[in-house]
Amino acid sequence: MIPAPFAYARPTTVDEALQAVASGGEDVKILAGGQSLIPVMRLRLAAPETVVDLTKVAELRGVREEGDAIVVGAMTTHSDVITDPLIARYAALIAAATETVADRQVRHRGTFGGALAHADPAGDLPAVALALDAEFVIAGLSGRRTVPAAEFFVDYLTTALEEGELLVEIRVPKHEGWGMHYEKFNRVAQAWSIVAVAAVVRREGDRIAEAKIGLTNMGPTPLRARGVEEALAGAEATADAVAAAAARAAENTSPSSDLNAQADYRHHLAQVLTRRAVTAAAGL
Repeated sequence: MIPAPFAYARPTTVDEALQAVASGGEDVKILAGGQSLIPVMRLRLAAPETVVDLTKVAELRGVREEGDAIVVGAMTTHSDVITDPLIARYAALIAAATETVADRQVRHRGTFGGALAHADPAGDLPAVALALDAEFVIAGLSGRRTVPAAEFFVDYLTTALEEGELLVEIRVPKHEGWGMHYEKFNRVAQAWSIVAVAAVVRREGDRIAEAKIGLTNMGPTPLRARGVEEALAGAEATADAVAAAAARAAENTSPSSDLNAQADYRHHLAQVLTRRAVTAAAGL
């Protein structure tokens, strides 16, 4: 199908983009990779007055190192994320999860920030950002602010981004020396996650010193499996200890029932996938 008519702006700087958003009318949509926006526009499920295309804003692309964090530009493509050496060294979980996103064509066009701002609870990257304690840098005409991942995802397809604001970069604390793994269960290859688990584990000898667990598609937003994290802190790095902790993975979750899976099946998957993800991340 053909989208409804719309005005089109293609800025080259963040300031120009913010001005375009401010002057674009009552309904403005941001075009990053377009992998979510273009299909709904073609179906006329969305009919924005103005589309602001960020593909020419060079300052929003790339990965750099800043002190104890790496900074990923919001317009960095999935393909570039997968091959970036800083991500491989300090946050390999991002690359591991990104490799499971759709297919090569989508990964070539889709963007890291676009996937996070879309905030689909079945998307792979929001739970990863949560597990890594990422921070989101948001720009508006009045300046910039930083929002932690725990506060960025507000509700289904809803984030802390306010009208007239742009997500410009994501700051990820360095996790050098941590074990990481992303375990995903989907119905067919290249499909959305039915459930997935992002695990980040730091060992000290024969014990797990700390673990951070993000859950995909276990509620209207990504979730941290706090019960599992508490059970793993200081636990022996054994298969039995991991299994006991993983049994708490579905605590305080509210997964939906749909054509892909019922809620009770998602509860079961969360426990199984958490055990697998933590086992791999802990090197067991």
